[in-house]
Amino acid sequence: MSDRSIEVSPGARAPLAPILVDAVKEFATWLDELGYASPTVSEKVRFVTELARWIEARDLSLADLDERCVVAAIKKRRGSASRNHRRALLHFLEHLRGRRIVTPRQMSDDPSPAARLEEQYARYLREERGLVHVTAVNYRGFVRRLLAERFGRGSTDLTKLRPRDVADFLLRHLRTMSPKRAQLMGTALRSFLRFSFLKAETTVDLSLAVPTVRQYRKAAVPRYLSAEDVERVLVTCNLASSVGRRDHAVLLLLARLGLRASEVVKLELGDVHWRVGELVVRGKGDVHDRLPLPKDVGEALTLYVSLDRVVCSSRRFFLRLRAPVRGFASAAAVSTIVKRAVDRSGLRPPVRGAHLLRHSLATGMIRRGATMAEIGQLLRHRSPNTTELYAKVDFEGLRGVSLRWLGMGGGR
Repeated sequence: MSDRSIEVSPGARAPLAPILVDAVKEFATWLDELGYASPTVSEKVRFVTELARWIEARDLSLADLDERCVVAAIKKRRGSASRNHRRALLHFLEHLRGRRIVTPRQMSDDPSPAARLEEQYARYLREERGLVHVTAVNYRGFVRRLLAERFGRGSTDLTKLRPRDVADFLLRHLRTMSPKRAQLMGTALRSFLRFSFLKAETTVDLSLAVPTVRQYRKAAVPRYLSAEDVERVLVTCNLASSVGRRDHAVLLLLARLGLRASEVVKLELGDVHWRVGELVVRGKGDVHDRLPLPKDVGEALTLYVSLDRVVCSSRRFFLRLRAPVRGFASAAAVSTIVKRAVDRSGLRPPVRGAHLLRHSLATGMIRRGATMAEIGQLLRHRSPNTTELYAKVDFEGLRGVSLRWLGMGGGR
């Protein structure tokens, strides 16, 4: 608990109920643990204390608190004061939900039939299918567009949805999408239509009406950097700063071990086995793999942990450096680290996300004579077919073969 003295009941006003006093103090402690500066904590506590008085004046309980209460409590405020006040109260609401004092937020306040159906589908994806948040959000976006184009703001009666409606919707949007994005749309629509059939919203399984979007396997060559350019990216990190040391450790995990961005995000303190020089990687499908820890990677991780990683409740290895201090929100944070490092290097590859370094590692291995099995083992591919993509990247080797063939008279 924080040692900060919190004035929950300023002036001569009547004291708050003990349960509200405790809630405000626990909120202040939570903010401390998240790394907020003292003035920020004091301001948020002041706003939340006002909310506590608002709750008490209306004979409400903490369990009644939701976004509508927040709006009502600050409706007379304007400008930046209103924004800061609202942000603090929503932060308090997040804290209460984390402690299960307040029920989880509903996905939407939209009372329309389409919104309710969408919420049911989102719950199905989360609770029954176990999909990660980002995937569920992508699926919902496609479903929302389908329902809006077919039913508008009127009644959403899926019994009126026809196979032709589904096929036309997909074909209408294919022209504006990459093949991969179009495939994702098809997958989302099949998922939603199977859900609708299982829940008796439709009388037939309309997922069968979704046409397959063809994408030729291994049609594209993976984008990569040469070994020299990878080193050029790595040295852009300022090892005299906290941000530079953290980002350097992240980049080394990607460049030396080929981790995916999501695997860097999910890395926890207990996943680094320092004594045996081993790293546990939390991969796709919650599969855990073990990889040897190269010397330079281990040194970068040690430097970050010893100098920069603050003590907090989060077990995630890499943390935000600004409050709230917690693990990265998503894989996009890791890709942003890569993009900034590539930009600093002066290189201009066509892609600059986290996978660029993973592809570069595989390409460098194959040029040094590694087998497909060795590459697949390091990258933790479940199928050899996935690794075959890298068989196309050794242009120098292919050029040598073609020159020898021409010298032997093959070009006549």
